[in-house]
Amino acid sequence: MLLYYITDRSQFAGDEAERRSRLLTTVVEAARCGIDYIQLREKDLSSHDLETLANEAVRRLRTENQNQKLKTVFLINSRTDIALASGAQGVHLRSNDISPSEVKKIWTQGGGTPARVTVGVSCHTRSEVGRAAQSGADFAVFGPVFEKGKASTRLTGLEALREACQEQIPVIALGGITLENAAGSIQAGAGGIAAIRLFQQNEMHEVVAALRRFE
Repeated sequence: MLLYYITDRSQFAGDEAERRSRLLTTVVEAARCGIDYIQLREKDLSSHDLETLANEAVRRLRTENQNQKLKTVFLINSRTDIALASGAQGVHLRSNDISPSEVKKIWTQGGGTPARVTVGVSCHTRSEVGRAAQSGADFAVFGPVFEKGKASTRLTGLEALREACQEQIPVIALGGITLENAAGSIQAGAGGIAAIRLFQQNEMHEVVAALRRFE
């Protein structure tokens, strides 16, 4: 089962410096706990600030990796240029973003390290998942399954998730995921769980251990 932590420093207490520090600490903790993917999603930051934060996150993850072999893949939300510049391992795309195939072409031309880029795509319908798969995405994040983040977003629910999971790439459930309802998503065919609050507002190792029991 794939576990996907999406960052949101606005949920942490303190001033901006304290929130960024908490975010970086949580990123490293997530990697130590065996989270499969981490997405740096701080969409409100300027390009300069996002790249600075990404650089520091990558530096800390590389330092941690010298002590133990980490399997975590670090992604940047939407910004292929910043992913390349910071040394991240991939990109997470919005549903209306450029295609995964375009990202891979840009990555190859930019000499990205690692040479193979990981690309995830946000999807809200089965057809979007199908298009993402055809365009070379490694996985889709599907939702919102249980809870909407925006008033304009339509709740998908478990039946739509079940249908989306028929496509040929892993589908990771997102949207109001808790330890109580996560099993429903896995039973519907989801290949994993994505969340912000579930990971940021609880003890990371306890959440990961509880979710791994569903494997």
